[in-house]
Amino acid sequence: MKKILFYCSIVLLLNSSVIKASNFRSAYDIIVAQDGSGNYKTVQEAINAVPDFRKVVTTIFIKNGIYKEKLNLSASKQLVKMIGENVEKTILTFDDWAQRKNNFGEEKGTSGSASFYIYGPQFSAENITFQNTAGPVGQAVALFVAGDKAKFVNCRMLGFQDTLYTYGYASRQYYYKCYIEGTVDFIFGSSTAVFEECEIFCKNAGYITASSSPDTSKYGYVFLNSKVLGNAPANSFYLGRPWRPFAKSVFINCDLGKIIKAEGWDNWGKETNEKTAFYAEYNNTGAGANPKARVAWSHQLNEKTIKEYTLDQIFNGWNPKE
Repeated sequence: MKKILFYCSIVLLLNSSVIKASNFRSAYDIIVAQDGSGNYKTVQEAINAVPDFRKVVTTIFIKNGIYKEKLNLSASKQLVKMIGENVEKTILTFDDWAQRKNNFGEEKGTSGSASFYIYGPQFSAENITFQNTAGPVGQAVALFVAGDKAKFVNCRMLGFQDTLYTYGYASRQYYYKCYIEGTVDFIFGSSTAVFEECEIFCKNAGYITASSSPDTSKYGYVFLNSKVLGNAPANSFYLGRPWRPFAKSVFINCDLGKIIKAEGWDNWGKETNEKTAFYAEYNNTGAGANPKARVAWSHQLNEKTIKEYTLDQIFNGWNPKE
């Protein structure tokens, strides 16, 4: 009788483990694991397996590991959702930089330096680190986001110059509780992007944003309830400078560290940019919040104008929290 009970318990344990594994697998469409325990060992294989123009969300779970791959999610791969096992241990990385030569002996350029290209619409990511490990060698993009309605939650973007490239004026992007670090122009591009409750970490000295918003775009970059800090020297960082004349960046209810220069904003050496760029702040705190010392051509929002900065208005009806 004892032997029968023993064998029954073993069977029950085995069945339980099978059920748990089955439930784990059923929670995701695709699992990536370097040890072979998933559907694929590489992230690009998983991306390639997503049916083109699929009309429902495809979830890709990525187990912990350092995945050194130059990744591309094409425009036909829509509604892809990537979930990392742990934000600090699930790392998608590469080490290209702008001056690095391709197979034809040509420089790759800023756009060619990206570790991960996202063109597919309605992409989302959670608990993932996006990294470029080229170091302080000039432009080296960790994440290139061009698809519309892109959403990142609890992710990290690590690099130096040009860490995050928000590409394309038609792209709307939402970053929530993300960590983004860099030196010169490390958040740049023409997209409309909101950074809510994010941590912006400034290294060495430089500029946080380099918006290239077109004149038809109203919002550009909006930082909400975020923290701006870093290991850079005090008074060494600008909030932004205009990559293109109609650049737009706004910081609202943010905690600005002592690294921020009193003048706040730079015109990129062109006084004409002062007439077209829109740089503004509202209710910021911290040692770097100094509205009276800001350049005269920047703006301070008031109780009336701040009402224009809701997610619904910024994203023209798209609700990234749904």
